[in-house]
Amino acid sequence: MSWRRALKDTARSGIAVERKRLEPLIAVRGAAGLAIVIALSLWLFGPAAAASSAFGAFQAAIATFQRSWRPRPELAIASGTSLAVSTFLGYLTISKEPLFLALLVVWTFAAGMSWAAGPTIGLIASSNVAIMLVTVTLPTSVAQAAGHAAMMIVGGLVQAALIVLFPVRRWGAHRDALADALAAEADYARRLRHDPVASFDPQPLMEARNAAAVTPRQARRRPAELHGARGIAERIRPVLASLADPAMGVPAEGPARDRVRELLASAATLLDAAAHAIRHGEPVAVPPAALATFRTPDTGSILTGAPYRAMTRLNTLLQDVAETAGGTPQEDTSQKDTPHEGAPSGARGTAHSADNDGPSTPRPASTDLGARGTAHSAEKDGPSTSGRAPTDLGARGTAHSAENDGPSTPGQAPTHPGARGTARPARTPRTRPTTRTRPTFLALIPKALKAMRSELRRGSPITRHATRVSAVAATGYILGTWLPLGHGYWAPLTSVMVMRPDFSQTYSRAVARLAGTVIGVAVATGVVQAATPGTLQSGTLAVASAALMYLLMRTGQFATQACIAAYVVFLLGMGGEEWTQTVPERVLLTLMGGLLAMLAYAVYPAWETPRLRTRLADWLAAQGPYVAAVFGSYADPSASNAPDVREALLTARTARAAWHAAVARATAEPVRHRGLSRTAADDAEDALAQLGRVAMLLEAHLPERGATPVPPAARFADALRESTHKGAKAIRERRVPTWDAVREALDAWETEDTDKVVRNTATLVLDTLTELSEALDTAVPPMTLDGTAPEKPNGPRNPKDSATR
Repeated sequence: MSWRRALKDTARSGIAVERKRLEPLIAVRGAAGLAIVIALSLWLFGPAAAASSAFGAFQAAIATFQRSWRPRPELAIASGTSLAVSTFLGYLTISKEPLFLALLVVWTFAAGMSWAAGPTIGLIASSNVAIMLVTVTLPTSVAQAAGHAAMMIVGGLVQAALIVLFPVRRWGAHRDALADALAAEADYARRLRHDPVASFDPQPLMEARNAAAVTPRQARRRPAELHGARGIAERIRPVLASLADPAMGVPAEGPARDRVRELLASAATLLDAAAHAIRHGEPVAVPPAALATFRTPDTGSILTGAPYRAMTRLNTLLQDVAETAGGTPQEDTSQKDTPHEGAPSGARGTAHSADNDGPSTPRPASTDLGARGTAHSAEKDGPSTSGRAPTDLGARGTAHSAENDGPSTPGQAPTHPGARGTARPARTPRTRPTTRTRPTFLALIPKALKAMRSELRRGSPITRHATRVSAVAATGYILGTWLPLGHGYWAPLTSVMVMRPDFSQTYSRAVARLAGTVIGVAVATGVVQAATPGTLQSGTLAVASAALMYLLMRTGQFATQACIAAYVVFLLGMGGEEWTQTVPERVLLTLMGGLLAMLAYAVYPAWETPRLRTRLADWLAAQGPYVAAVFGSYADPSASNAPDVREALLTARTARAAWHAAVARATAEPVRHRGLSRTAADDAEDALAQLGRVAMLLEAHLPERGATPVPPAARFADALRESTHKGAKAIRERRVPTWDAVREALDAWETEDTDKVVRNTATLVLDTLTELSEALDTAVPPMTLDGTAPEKPNGPRNPKDSATR
């Protein structure tokens, strides 16, 4: 992408106003806290202290709007306290410019490094440094500085108290995350009606998992409907895919396909109803027509085998979701009198796993999300139920696109005794799902320091950002002080506020800051000139501007910056400054600060494009151990490998998310690719996504303890683990990885009837690794005499290539 196009795209992004759901009650609550602090400070200390305390309350309220699963009162108190400390230390050094510059450099560098601990902490730290540049100019003595700092802490405490006393959707963010996951699956079910192999983005499920981690205090107060529904949602997605996929036995057209479309439409309706109930904390309004679709008497004669079992399993899971969300759908008993091949012989509570292809001994289905006999781990995106698919698990025609994190076509379960999915006469013991624990705020401090220390290295984008922002802040302060404009802190304030670790956000925020400042200052100036407000009126206008900013905060930076500009004009006017003392220089210094931020990134960048190879290597390095762990479970079923597989899976999903985030950032950068073109990156992503799909396909049928071991799987797992480690190193060094050890282990595998599916899956693993090497081999091959390209060393490309996926 050229610089011209990149600047044009970032400018459009900066001034764009998005359509977002507004939260007026939260905005009113934040503005009320600000009004209380301003009124109390005016009454006790005067306008200057009121302006300082207002900044503390203002920033504390902003902190509660950040995307965080942590309790909001903690964020408000931490923000107000950190701003108070910054202000007091800044005032102690403001009289000695070299000392204050040194403090500013250290403070901004630490704020830049805090992005390593997460965007919420990074944004709060950066905002505190920016506001500190204003608040240090307000006190006139050490005692006043201490008083102002104390009032900033009071501002944070007031906001925290209002959050506790007047909660607005106390669990709103958690409800939204879980509801979004269910709504995404509802949309997936609708798309499957028209595209049986449609892709699914697991990001909503990952967000729901992040939201499920709570502090011990939150765990004691979490609503009942937020328990368990996430795990059920993880299990519904593969069942939807197995019901719709033609490879499971339903033809592309005909009565069976029509019935599947009806079932998918009803599933989408039920999932939407559950999502609405969880989002709003209401009972589930179960549509009778949707339930009736699963009770149609002739379904047993239209759907047989695996599709019928998938339908039964889906019916069970949907009822579980409705009950967990607060609904009480009637039990589906219409299928009890319609026994046929593969149908569960009992009611809903005795539905056996759909992995079994023939009659089985009925057993009660455990609702424990972690029960290995009934469902795979709730943390993965692969299927937990499947019917008999074609023996060749390498059939690529039913695979998802690279966006998918798991398979869409479940394969045949392993035929060795005790394999996962075979019926067991005894009920799986039910255990209470464990709560994912989020560290307390104090326990988070050492974790944040550890993250910052790990990024404190040469070449780290976080370290480069911290270096940029500290250098720009010092430069902007020196230039602002040297220029005869007054209020020189506006330039570094703007730079610190707009600078982010990546290119697109820095440039778009700079444009939004400048445009918003011009609009906000113009409006505020017009109001001041027309009304000439006094102290109380200026304070009221400042509170109104803050309330509007809180209301429009999620709509984009342009509206936010316009409201902030007006807020500062009114607030400083309350402190006794005339608009002519602040408005002209604010606009000019804001322009200078934004230009400094943009220039700094161009001179000392942290481009993501050259690091795409490293991100891809990290994904391969994480995906390899996960696939190896799955094969290792077949080599030694007696060992408890489930925790290892689960941890490896979560690591692979994290690496996958990091790759997609890196690609999104690189797309907006004005940098040419260096060794990894867009086409090569897309093909490599397809191959690694297919590798994960294959592994999850096999993980869906992990053998139970006592199953027949598959010794060749151990050798294959060892070779795979070693080869992917070496392959990741080769990618980082701009070499094409080779898979000779994996091929040798596969050739040495003596096929037996008990592990035919496992070996077929191993063959598909090698095919996907070969495709990865072909995607990265961008060298132009020599032509033969007949005008065709020679065969590549890793063998021919899988004939069922990515075009069929």
